[in-house]
Amino acid sequence: MDTDNALAAFAALAQPTRLDVFRLLVAHEPEGMPAGEVARRLDVPHNTLSTHLGILVRAGLIEAERQSRLILYRARLDAVRELASFILKDCCGGKPDICAPLIADLQPCCPAAGQSTDTLAAKEARHV
Repeated sequence: MDTDNALAAFAALAQPTRLDVFRLLVAHEPEGMPAGEVARRLDVPHNTLSTHLGILVRAGLIEAERQSRLILYRARLDAVRELASFILKDCCGGKPDICAPLIADLQPCCPAAGQSTDTLAAKEARHV
C-alpha cells in the first residue's frame, strides 16, 4: 500500500455513516450483506447509502458481488491488513517490547483454526 491508497482509505472512513457501514460489513464477514439490509440496519436512505458504498468501493475497502438480483457487499479484510501494516511498518523503531501490546490488540476476536477459546482468554488476560 502506498500513501495515496492509505489516504483514500482514511478519507473514506472519516465520515460517520461510512465508518458504520464498514464496521457492519466487517462484522458480517465472510457472508457479506445486501445493500438493502445495510440501509435498514443503519437507518440510512438507499440513495444516500449507495453514494457511501461507492466511496468505500473506490477506496478499496469493500467489494460488491452480484448474486442474482442482489448485490452483496463485503469488507476487504486484506485491505484492512494492508492499511494496518502501512501504519505500523516502522512501529516503535524496531523495539518489539513497545509494539507488543499494540500488535496483541490486533489479534482476531475469533479463535483461529486449532486455537481454543481458553488460549485466547489467556492471551487477553495477559494484556489487561
